[in-house]
Amino acid sequence: MLDVRSPLVDDSGFTTQGIHLREDAGFTLTQVAGTEKGIKKLLVKVPAKVGSVSQNNGHQILRVGPKQFWLLGDAPPSSPGVYYTPLSSGRSRFALSGERARAVLSSCMAIDFHPAQFKPGQFVMSGIHHTPVLVHCIEVDAFHIYVLRTFAQAVWEWLVDVAEGLKTDA
Repeated sequence: MLDVRSPLVDDSGFTTQGIHLREDAGFTLTQVAGTEKGIKKLLVKVPAKVGSVSQNNGHQILRVGPKQFWLLGDAPPSSPGVYYTPLSSGRSRFALSGERARAVLSSCMAIDFHPAQFKPGQFVMSGIHHTPVLVHCIEVDAFHIYVLRTFAQAVWEWLVDVAEGLKTDA
């Protein structure tokens, strides 16, 4: 059997003044799509709008489209009218935290990351260095960043470069 390996050359993490970045592996991510009735029967409590997150049976459910969800946690049993796409092996997840984490994100994307606008339990799909990412606010100054594995090293280096540039501004 093949071992899961980090796509990063240096997966030891990065820390500087008020910024902590590390790879956060070991997650299960599944895209769930289908009919509204099938999805509600299966997931029960789904987020009302795109960009929001709900909790249900130990899962975090992120609504990424009108009838599409990302499910963090083990995939539920199959259900009529619902279709699954495993995404875990195709994504890397970075954990970015610290009092200056929002400054790093603001330097990478033209999005308002102010705590009054981007709160825990919300996410945004955007791009870092021309690469699609999903940024999930998990705590006031803590985020998960999901990136395609093939671009993980480039996005990691971009985030580290931004963080290193910010430390001179302190």
